Amino acid sequence: MATFSNLAQLFQNLGVVDFLLPFLLVFTIVYAVATKMPLFKDNKNFSVVIALTLALLFVVPHITGNYPLGYDPVDVMNNALPSISLISVAAIMLLLLMGIFGTDFAKAAAPLIAIVSIGFVAYVFGASLGLWTGPYDIFGWWSSEVTELLIIILVFGLIVWFIVRDPDKDKSKGENFMKSFGKMFEKKW
Repeated sequence: MATFSNLAQLFQNLGVVDFLLPFLLVFTIVYAVATKMPLFKDNKNFSVVIALTLALLFVVPHITGNYPLGYDPVDVMNNALPSISLISVAAIMLLLLMGIFGTDFAKAAAPLIAIVSIGFVAYVFGASLGLWTGPYDIFGWWSSEVTELLIIILVFGLIVWFIVRDPDKDKSKGENFMKSFGKMFEKKW
């Protein structure tokens, strides 16, 4: 009887995880970006060739083992993407929950969530490259208990702030701040 674990093992043995999935992801992203560039907008053949070349240059050295240990982009991508997927799901769920409280609040907080998400993505890729493992590298006194304590203090602080804030006073300040903050991310082209 075939199970999903057998299917996953078959995909691993056939090279789908190490070759095909990274190839398709890199090809799709490069092709999508290249077709939006003014230089290749009219001729999609160039976009296909460039995307195909870059995707193959991304995965073939992984298969042949030509990358130095720890700097293989396929391994980095396979280590980082599950965490990045989790971050994107968390950001979407946060926006959904904030939408329940009001659309103005969700729209105002979207740029802040984007910046925090970018920070998490940078951290995840850095950890996948082995640049750091957490704040424990920098601060010797930092432990998982300190992280848990800070999260608890932050959550309770936010709860107290939501309870005691003056909505009318905070609304005008928050809107002005978030409008000026959101203008940084508007399209200029």
